Amino acid sequence: MTDYGVVLFHSTAHALRAEKVLIQAGFKIKMIPTPRQLSSDCGMAVRFDREEEGRVVAALAETTVPTNGIHSI
Repeated sequence: MTDYGVVLFHSTAHALRAEKVLIQAGFKIKMIPTPRQLSSDCGMAVRFDREEEGRVVAALAETTVPTNGIHSI
């Protein structure tokens, strides 16, 4: 079973911008509803393979996409 991470956001606009950035960088991601046990800010989150976490964080930091945390699921 694959472990996943999720990136949380303060707004839907940030989530959509992150999706675009990560897809263009070649990541296999999926937009999912934000797990309610993690946050109630924005209804969208980006799911990614946990082993890619460092690269995902770096890609988002390079483009200054604001996030609201990264969690394991």
